[in-house]
Amino acid sequence: MVARLGLEAHAEKRPAHLSGGQRQRVALARTLMEDRPVVLLDEPFSALDARMPSEMQELAAEHLAGRSVLLVTHDPGEAARMGDRVVLLDEAGMIEAVPPNLQTIRPVDHPGTLAFQARLLRALREWR
Repeated sequence: MVARLGLEAHAEKRPAHLSGGQRQRVALARTLMEDRPVVLLDEPFSALDARMPSEMQELAAEHLAGRSVLLVTHDPGEAARMGDRVVLLDEAGMIEAVPPNLQTIRPVDHPGTLAFQARLLRALREWR
């Protein structure tokens, strides 16, 4: 798991000596290693460098397959890529959007992923 997270050079460091993204990857690893039927992920990829989220999303999808996951995110692309069911929330209420019938972790550049991301962004703009 340490190697998959890109943390082999930092395995012996204490949390105070890790960057925010490194700490976030450690927290994700702890969560993925737990054997719980329901998992809450609250902005699990938000502190990562630009190249890391897609790798960590794939790792999370692999380890969380078959479990119920509530993923909280402000990133429509992340929701479009990972969600089986997406609910948009604000103080006024909620609307639900169901992604196209594709595999659970969709390629970032897949036309269905991009179309669903655009649909989410339109819904967010029109909702206000």
